[in-house]
Order: sequence, then structure tokens, then C-alpha cells
Amino acid sequence: MGSSTYDRAWHEARELALPPDLVASPLAVRPYDLRHSALSTWLNAGVDPTEVAERAGNSVEVLMTRYSKCLYGRQALANRRIDALLDEYG
Repeated sequence: MGSSTYDRAWHEARELALPPDLVASPLAVRPYDLRHSALSTWLNAGVDPTEVAERAGNSVEVLMTRYSKCLYGRQALANRRIDALLDEYG
């Protein structure tokens, strides 16, 4: 199979599998990006960045520099966690 055929199939599948806002994002633009997707998913799940970096064979610095931009929808969760902690003090 030619690379142009593979590339076209990948992009068509991606558009079918992802919601429009994620299609416009860098998530899984290329097949290799599945690694990025996996690591970002682990980070989104709340797995400690040190653990994710170790499993990926990266440093935490590389992990956060390379993969944190792929995090999706974390701001609201972070705000809830901050509010919950502040409520404990309050």
C-alpha cells in the first residue's frame, strides 16, 4: 500500500473517530501520534507524570514539554481540585 493511500485512510478514520474540536487539535494527526495520545491519556487520567515518564522511557521534563500541550479538558478539573482543597481550609 502506498504511503499516500495510508495517509488518506488515516485522516478519514481520524475524522470519523474524533469530535470536531479534537479533529482540529494535534491529537493523532499521524499514526506515530498514538504514542502521544496514549501518554496524554494517561496524564489526563491523573497518572503521576513521574510514572508516565518512566513508562514512556522519558524524563518528566521531556514528557511535560512534549506531551502536556495535548492535554484536553484539564482546566475545569484543576479548578475543581483547587476549590475542594481551599474548601478544606475554609
